Amino acid sequence: MMDSVDLSTTVGAGSTDRGVLAVTGPDAEEFLQGQLSQDVAALIPGQSAWSLILQPQGRIDAFVRVTRQRDDRFVLDTDGSLEQVIARLQRFMLRTDVTLEPLNWQCIALRGPGAAEAAVAGEVIGPVPTGGVDVLGPAPAVSKDVPTVDSETLEAHRIRCGFPRMGVDIDDRTIPAEAEVVAFTVSFTKGCFTGQELVARMDSRGGTAPRYLRLLSMEGRVGLASGEPITGADGADIGTVTSAAWDAIAGATVALGYIKRAVEMPAEVRVAGCSAHAAAVPR
Repeated sequence: MMDSVDLSTTVGAGSTDRGVLAVTGPDAEEFLQGQLSQDVAALIPGQSAWSLILQPQGRIDAFVRVTRQRDDRFVLDTDGSLEQVIARLQRFMLRTDVTLEPLNWQCIALRGPGAAEAAVAGEVIGPVPTGGVDVLGPAPAVSKDVPTVDSETLEAHRIRCGFPRMGVDIDDRTIPAEAEVVAFTVSFTKGCFTGQELVARMDSRGGTAPRYLRLLSMEGRVGLASGEPITGADGADIGTVTSAAWDAIAGATVALGYIKRAVEMPAEVRVAGCSAHAAAVPR
């Protein structure tokens, strides 16, 4: 049995699932520049950036990290459906010399203070905006001095950091602003990309979303399912839980969910018949 590791004070590492896709060819940069919300052309070999692949209407089709390996080769990785990423990109591959190749790579997630300085080996060393790195490749490795953590510990840490998961906290109905990801996924200086209009309009006009991703914490172990209603003090429905985990270190249940923008944070709410504290996600 693994010892509990407090990822707020100690670095830890654990295996996690991510789909990985190589995008190669003479037109790879130009193609991705027009499809991803980040400035792909500005990346240098070995550099990564988080990005969105949007529908023309501005809703999210995929939440990915893009890494440039060389001038004509990029790697996209996601915790969502890789098949969905491929299908979405293929719809816009018209008269372009680009090849999409799924890669059978593994991923080790390092989290906690000092994660970025830990000794690692992999094809891609990708930073995470909330702190830490992911090491990806056919056989990624980290220093044996780094303690191993289980998937539940990694999930609780993800949720406490307010980092959404594609297919769980984000789906094809989600707009970037409500998921609180615009600040680290969108370039407003790169030029046009698919789905840009809605994102740019909300940014330039100071627009607000109808709901926002929020962090919930509850004392003790509470079984929460995706879709669990969140209610206010008056019993009115104000939102929905999207993901939850048991935080063994804190002895609390933590969750992410969307709450109506009219509810000022922090707030005391109720979920599954229990009291919960709601707050803005850390950024």
